[in-house]
Formats: sequence, C-alpha cells, structure tokens
Amino acid sequence: MEKHVVVIYPHPDDESFGAAGTIAKFRSEGVPVTYLCGTLGEMGRNMGSTTFANRETLPEIRKKELKDACRALDMELRLLGYRDKTIEFEDRRMVAEHIKAILEEIEPTLVITHYPEYAVHPDHNALGAAAIEAVSMMDQEKRPTVWAQAISNKYKEELGNTDISNDIHAFFDKKLEAIFSHKSQVDGMFSQFKETKNVQGDLKEALKERFVKEEFYVWNFGQ
Repeated sequence: MEKHVVVIYPHPDDESFGAAGTIAKFRSEGVPVTYLCGTLGEMGRNMGSTTFANRETLPEIRKKELKDACRALDMELRLLGYRDKTIEFEDRRMVAEHIKAILEEIEPTLVITHYPEYAVHPDHNALGAAAIEAVSMMDQEKRPTVWAQAISNKYKEELGNTDISNDIHAFFDKKLEAIFSHKSQVDGMFSQFKETKNVQGDLKEALKERFVKEEFYVWNFGQ
C-alpha cells in the first residue's frame, strides 16, 4: 500500500478528468492524497453561453470549483501559484525545485503527473516535465515512483501499452461528482445535465466508455 500519493497537474479539472477514480480508490484504502494544482485555469475560454464570468472573476470561480472537487475526492489541495498558459515559459529548474521542496516535506511514495510531450496542452507537458525533474533530483532512497499520464491521440503507437490500467467502475460515480464540481467547464459540454445525479442513460454510458479506465506509464529514471 502507498504511504502518500501526490497528484501534480496544471489546471482545475485535470485531476477530475484524469485521475479521480484512481484518487478515490486510494482514499478508500486510507491512503492520503495531495493535489498540487499548478494554476487556477484563469485563461480558460469557457465563460458560459450566458456569460457568467470575466478574466477578473473567473479565477475565484475556478478556485471554488477546485475546492469542491477536492472535497468530493477527500484529498488535500495545495496551489502552486503559476499563471495559466505560461508554465512552459517558466524556468523549469526553478519550478522543479519548488515541487521538490514540497515533495520532500510530504514524502510521498507515488507521484501522478502528465507524461511530457504526450499530454497535448503546453501547460500539461511543462508541469509534467518539471514534476519528473523534481523527483529525479530527490535522494534516490526517498524518490517516489512516478505514474505519467499520456493523453495525446496516438501515444500508445509511440510509447506502447501503459504499465498501469485502473478500471474505476466502482468509483465512477465519485469521478462524476468531481467532474461536475467544475461547473463552469462542464456546463457547456453537458448543458442538459446540471447535477451528477441526473447523468443517466446514453450520456452516462458514453462517459463511462471514455473515462472508466485511467492509464499511466511508470516513469523509468534509468537506474
């Protein structure tokens, strides 16, 4: 059993779409989970079909949604404080040092992050690379395992089959609760369903087909 799991993604909702079932499984086993969220997603384009936010108000809206999702998943939240859509321009070594200091404080046995260059969004790739660099800089005896999540369309063709494939059927409702906590993001996608309990029939089955497996590669540090 893991001692502590740290999840490192750049945006509010990355944790819910990417790893909520895996997080819920760890929490059901009594394993503490901490989310290091890189930004508040303040540059997101989704302001609603009836505009509900602007650039000044969106960060606080997304922060509240993120806290709601973390509450649903029963995990600790720490904000890294970077600006949305700019992580690729940060000094990677400085970001890695920032993350490393937190990891050395928490002492996790597992880190979950994005697989650099196979995670579509520049923030995903940049923060995933910094997180992996942070782990690589740690004392080898205290270094956690890293699960790296690739999400580009053809990643398996280039990387091969994943090492970890978590079937999260048992935790799918919890994943939906976390996803629907990010109301500003999902209302546009699923506008006819305002509450998790109303996600039924074809939509729920479509979501299951897409999200019921959460897959990761075990990062090889070459040692």
